[in-house]
Amino acid sequence: MKNFAFIFARGNSKGLPNKNIKKFQGKPLIAHSIKIAKKISKIDKVFVSSENKRILKIAKKYGAILIKRPQ
Repeated sequence: MKNFAFIFARGNSKGLPNKNIKKFQGKPLIAHSIKIAKKISKIDKVFVSSENKRILKIAKKYGAILIKRPQ
């Protein structure tokens, strides 16, 4: 059986706008989530779902498979 990780990253967060692309310890917040998911040996693929092009660009850079959501 294959296991997948899905990270849902909304671009227009109401509480903290653009929180997924804000830097935390020198990297965008979304990058930390992707890296942790990729380190887990039982996870075969990591997907990031977002409507935000900047989030998807960062997710691709860190090796996630992209799912483009409508606005």
